[in-house]
Amino acid sequence: MPSLGSDMEAGTLVEWLVQPGDTVARGDVVAVVETQKGAIEIECFEAGEVLELIAGIGQTLPVGEPLAHIGVPGVGPGAGTEVPAETRPAKATPATVKHETPPQFHASSQGGRASPAARLAAQEAGIDIASVAGTGPGEAVVLADVEGVGQSQARRPPAADGISEMRKAIAAAMTRSKREIPHFYVSHNIETQRISDWLAARNADKPPTKRVLSGAVFVKAAALAARTVPAMNGSYHEDGFHASKQVNVGIAISLRGGGLVAPALSDVDRLSLDEVMAGMRDLVTRARAGRLLASEFTRGTFTVSSLGAGGAEEMTGVIFPPQVALLGIGSPNIRPWVADDRVEPREVTKFVLSADHRACDGRQASKFMLELESRLSKSELL
Repeated sequence: MPSLGSDMEAGTLVEWLVQPGDTVARGDVVAVVETQKGAIEIECFEAGEVLELIAGIGQTLPVGEPLAHIGVPGVGPGAGTEVPAETRPAKATPATVKHETPPQFHASSQGGRASPAARLAAQEAGIDIASVAGTGPGEAVVLADVEGVGQSQARRPPAADGISEMRKAIAAAMTRSKREIPHFYVSHNIETQRISDWLAARNADKPPTKRVLSGAVFVKAAALAARTVPAMNGSYHEDGFHASKQVNVGIAISLRGGGLVAPALSDVDRLSLDEVMAGMRDLVTRARAGRLLASEFTRGTFTVSSLGAGGAEEMTGVIFPPQVALLGIGSPNIRPWVADDRVEPREVTKFVLSADHRACDGRQASKFMLELESRLSKSELL
């Protein structure tokens, strides 16, 4: 049973997509598991043969409990050696997972097997996949079956259960964060007029899909500041703080049906602004389509949460454990600002850093904010 984060303790198997005797390849989706974050697809990362399905449909298992046995070539005394699929050493077949659609759209004990593409298409169309007749192998529902249903297909509104469970998971994680992490906060008003003007000129001759938004600039600047101040970038465990060599920025994303996820974009400090923007667009698109990987939930080393234009001007965030810092970005507003000994109307954005006092102190937090301001004041530093 895979884990989607420190708050997950168990999951319920809702569907097997393979059977004993099937051959699996790296990247194949083998099962669907329901958690408080929704339903997720378990992905196999090594070729082999399915020898035994240990867990049954509807069974709830703790994280780390084996779900199946897979024969892995080259492991043990000969090919086909039986190895627990989810409990092997990392090099032998680590399982990663994809965040999948709300459970009401998955075929389960109430419906037959369905391909991942069919489930996704059913979700986007609002179709009850259990009511779709399958024409694939073993009467499995395939994409063409969903596409052929048409406008007359009976539809049902999305149940609130999935979002309710997600809210419970968020509540549990945030309660734990506030209970266990000694938060402190540092805020700083930064003039962002020059960034807005620079982006307007930069985007003037580009189509909408190629434009860079201010959110990408803030994320890139935060990543560079986190790299400069390592105490803000990493995780805290029982044995203390572990600084990360990578700067993987979690991007807080609100889902259309409610709920919040914070998948991470890797090595943001090494990406160009165009790459950061493309990565953020990709994360948002896949988050709202239910197609995030488990590693994107767990690899974050620092998180950015932005209210965007038209929101409140200040936000104080709660740290995502085991991370040690979160940057909250308020909505930009026009404010009186002293520039070159004159008071002028300028765009100003308020940044609030939530930090873990076990890993850092106010001096380091202040240094982070000043580094952030320095990066935002000079586009060439991005």
